[in-house]
Amino acid sequence: MSEKEKIKKIYQKKIQSLIKLNKAYFQKDNPIIADSEYDELKKELSSYIEKYPYLKQIKNLDTIVGSKPSKKFKKIKHTKPMLSLSNAFEKNDMIDFKKKIKNFLNVPTELELSSEPKIDGISASLRYENGKFTYGLSRGDGLFGEDITANLATIEEIPKNIPSAPNVLEVRGEVYIGKKDFEKIKDKFANPRNAAGGSLRQKDSKETKKIPLKFFAYGIGEISSSIFKKQSELLSQLKNWGFPINSKCTVIKTIDEIQDNHRELESLRSNLDYDVDGIVYKINNITFQERLGSTSNSPRWAIAYKFSSSKASSKIKDIVIQVGRTGAITPVAKIDPVTVGGVVISNATLHNEDEINRKDIRVGDIVKIQRAGDVIPQVLSVDKSKRLKTSKKFIFPNKCLCGFPIKKEISMTTKKTDAVRRCSRGYDCDFTAKEKLKHIVAKDSLDIEGLGKKVIDNFWDLNLVRTPADIFRLNYKKIEGLEGWGKLSVKNLKNAISNSKKIVLNRFIYSIGIRHIGQENAKILAGFFKTHKKFSELFNLKKRRYILTNLYDLDGIGETQVKSIEDFFSNQKNTDIIQSLMNSLNIEDFQIINKKGKLSNKNIMFTGGFNKMSRSEAKALAEENGAKILGSVSKKLNYLVVGNSKPTKRKIEKAKELNINLLSEEKWYDLLNR
Repeated sequence: MSEKEKIKKIYQKKIQSLIKLNKAYFQKDNPIIADSEYDELKKELSSYIEKYPYLKQIKNLDTIVGSKPSKKFKKIKHTKPMLSLSNAFEKNDMIDFKKKIKNFLNVPTELELSSEPKIDGISASLRYENGKFTYGLSRGDGLFGEDITANLATIEEIPKNIPSAPNVLEVRGEVYIGKKDFEKIKDKFANPRNAAGGSLRQKDSKETKKIPLKFFAYGIGEISSSIFKKQSELLSQLKNWGFPINSKCTVIKTIDEIQDNHRELESLRSNLDYDVDGIVYKINNITFQERLGSTSNSPRWAIAYKFSSSKASSKIKDIVIQVGRTGAITPVAKIDPVTVGGVVISNATLHNEDEINRKDIRVGDIVKIQRAGDVIPQVLSVDKSKRLKTSKKFIFPNKCLCGFPIKKEISMTTKKTDAVRRCSRGYDCDFTAKEKLKHIVAKDSLDIEGLGKKVIDNFWDLNLVRTPADIFRLNYKKIEGLEGWGKLSVKNLKNAISNSKKIVLNRFIYSIGIRHIGQENAKILAGFFKTHKKFSELFNLKKRRYILTNLYDLDGIGETQVKSIEDFFSNQKNTDIIQSLMNSLNIEDFQIINKKGKLSNKNIMFTGGFNKMSRSEAKALAEENGAKILGSVSKKLNYLVVGNSKPTKRKIEKAKELNINLLSEEKWYDLLNR
């Protein structure tokens, strides 16, 4: 198994653990582990994604927001999604956050940040109409929440009437239980957060009323008339309306102030009557928040700076290799079990061959282990003073677990050798093929509930599945006779598989696991192909060559992605497997939401830097006004917007040859009436 595959395998296992924990906690009111363990798991995952961005193609951690609403409560769609926050774990993460903000907004000055303690509770959204509390929702999956109005109404700190409120007001905040109050009921629950969650999600509100739930407001969703210019003003107004606001909220600017603020609250952590696991930093200027907007998963204008992770020492018993779905080979240290942050750890990732060599990690070493980034433990350092004289340097294998030679590739972007070794056999490698199956059934792919990682492992060993299409021709009679399975569980699995057959084109493209094609790339490609029939033309060599040439026009699709698509569909086994899968599915056409605006149905491209805004913001504005952003100059282009700073002459010359309209930065603003 290649090093990269091992990393992916570890990551996938941890992701499945997170999904399982979310389901147990959010859906079944039956938390499996303590809150601290859950947070350590999430922190570990974040660390992995940060170090290995390609893991987002397997499963972007930011897309895992809570869990699907249970059937216990009525589902209601949030008027504005309750997005998750991206995380920071050290000073450099915050420096990067501020740098990205300044680059996007194209502002040279230091920006104010609203600093707000991150309460370790349960998120809720409260809707008021004409000042009256009408209903309240849980976060759910971020798009749909559970109607828990009756339970929220039992919380005395939540105002039921706000005479001075706008006609429509949605207040968002965190429900929690104080540490002192929890002491009185701790025999019934694992920890304060679990007590709050379990209480909010029970059917009998009379029972909920017995639990001393509290509430901190931190923001708003929909509002009919906004009067706030700053986040700090919003918090003050929420307080005036009668909502509890955390007294530790403040406004800061510099990185040094952030560090001091972070250290101070962390030092007070044990003395507070509520659990906090970090600080949320938000751009204080509301106009800037609106300009920054959000990605599909999280707001660009806010980040959660988590408190330090737990560390411990242990001994490496062995170093093994794991294989991921793209053939990446990942080394994993098998260590003497050690408790880190309340969790017993027996495995730790070593990331890749270069990491092992850089830290000179060997079997038998005493190492420091850290749970960081949400889930995956990692080896921080080696205590070489305790190394045995008989210790031998670890030699990274040159073959996959399937026996095929592995190698490092040259990155088309950086032109440098990748750190990860890779098995290139794809579905011909059993280890890779099995991981591909796990990706296909995952939440952001076919989303087949009940067909998780362990089930895939079991079904694989029993030869029930070998390719994705096998999922749709399972021998349910045989499964019913397996340990842990019965008629009801088999029926549920059968229904879940049947429901998964209907899938939108972009999710299908993502699900098949083409390397370098994540969720955002899949949406771009789906917008290009529009139908699965057009997408299937990639199976034909002549048509594929023409299609690949045109893909270069797409903004966000570059040489790396095009080469990856070409390699994938040039493999006959891949095409056979994907064709067979498509025959089992009902793939819906991709519906492009044409935003009506000044640039509706126009193709635009940008070159050079702007004085008043970043190119990223310019692209976002163009799309908001109905335009499509292209990545190269072609006859399809309507406008080439030329910035004042270092535009590409080659692009300008080609645009002139094709008689494409050139817009200066000033004319671009005129076009938008800005």
